[in-house]
Amino acid sequence: MTNRLASRFADEWRENREKAQTDKASTYRNNAAPGVGRPVSYRGKLLVASPLLVEPAFRKTVILLLEDNDDGALGVILNRESEEAVESHLPGWGHFAAGSGRIHLGGPVEPAVGVALAPLRTGDVATLPGLRTVDLEADPDPDLTSVRIYSGYSGWAPGQLDAELEEGSWYLLEASPDDPFDEPDGQWERVLRRQSGLLAMMSTFPDDPEMN
Repeated sequence: MTNRLASRFADEWRENREKAQTDKASTYRNNAAPGVGRPVSYRGKLLVASPLLVEPAFRKTVILLLEDNDDGALGVILNRESEEAVESHLPGWGHFAAGSGRIHLGGPVEPAVGVALAPLRTGDVATLPGLRTVDLEADPDPDLTSVRIYSGYSGWAPGQLDAELEEGSWYLLEASPDDPFDEPDGQWERVLRRQSGLLAMMSTFPDDPEMN
């Protein structure tokens, strides 16, 4: 797998993305009138770093978009884990923390801010695929079964995410309710492998293309 193949796929991905936007042109973000704003919101989608994105902070990251509107976008990195235990920082929450019970690193913006995701409950209004955000300033819900807690988040100014998608830095994919609770090690590869065609092949992209 070479950078040439990655560039080729980026071109094809841009073409498919433009077609998807055209197909969804009747759905306007924030119920805007036709012609106002971008035709779709990407809230609830996954951003998966393409091999073209070599910035260390986001290389091979999987990001769940929690919000995307005319003011910009924000999401949390799913596959970066810290060494800090949830219980050490949020007493009473460690029992519900998924997996290793550690805090995950949601991104470089406001690392002191905590973001928590839990499975959707019956009767909840879904704004994310099978997921809900949880208020960490309140006591854990009695019916809480599992939670993933992130330190900080990743953010984009208006138009910034569109520009990064256009240049091929990210793959925009459907999210699964299980994605926040997956093990971080190897998640980038697993998300790509469940796709089809060239995108699945990208899961084998080497850490150092020159060694391939």
